[in-house]
Amino acid sequence: MLLITGATGNIGRELVGQLAGQETGLRVLVRDPARAAALPERVERVMGDLGDPSSLARAFDGIQGLFLLNPGLGIDYTEHAVAAARAAGVRRIVLLSSINVLGDPMPAMGHWHHEREEIVRAGGIPGTILRPAGFMTNALEWVPTLRDGGYVLDPIGPGRHAPIDPADIAAVAARALTEDGHDGREYLLTGGEALTVAEQVQILGTVLGRTIEVREAGTPEEIVRSRYSQGASPALADALLESLTRARADTTGVRTDTVARLLGRAPVTFRVWCERNAHAFTGGQA
Repeated sequence: MLLITGATGNIGRELVGQLAGQETGLRVLVRDPARAAALPERVERVMGDLGDPSSLARAFDGIQGLFLLNPGLGIDYTEHAVAAARAAGVRRIVLLSSINVLGDPMPAMGHWHHEREEIVRAGGIPGTILRPAGFMTNALEWVPTLRDGGYVLDPIGPGRHAPIDPADIAAVAARALTEDGHDGREYLLTGGEALTVAEQVQILGTVLGRTIEVREAGTPEEIVRSRYSQGASPALADALLESLTRARADTTGVRTDTVARLLGRAPVTFRVWCERNAHAFTGGQA
């Protein structure tokens, strides 16, 4: 039996969909059953909250493998999950971390993820660490300005990065959960193309059949609002701005062949992702 946390998010939803067709038992930890209503029927749903250790015993009972996604900031959720996994005799953990742990010097976002990695390593359970680059789904943050003004805000200018489709992250996670040979490994996961924001916007515009204006980001406040429309804590806002400053300076972009090696195929391209999700930019939902 496998337990998936974050099952209604970009990666978790894809992971559940990919694992649901396999014979292994599948359970998801959910705080709100309504959000999990669209998951496959065969998936067992258990109410619980990583922030409440007393709610985890039932979810972890009988689990052999755990996909651990720690939402937000801090390390408490990771500590609670690893403690519950240890108590339940879980045999394998796959942790979603971040490419930011490799920064030199390590940025604030990297420190949070690094601390979570250390908790998993110290937990006594074999683990696999996934360190993805930025998600292609981050492009969905452009939807409000595309609808209101037909433009995209660009906070990194000449900076390049190799965004990855969350479905590819999920495919790697599925292998790490169900195959031998991944324990103790750390996988840096990127897409195959190092793109500027302007190049991404051009690709999206071609798919949508329209011209999209790219505007240089103005104030730090404008940048934070574009990423967190409901607002962000000072710590999160500072970490975001630090991350984007570093991204602007990287005019090459980090790329790896890890996805191709593990999955036996090239990573999904940004164009293919845009074609698959075009409806999200034209009034539908992703």
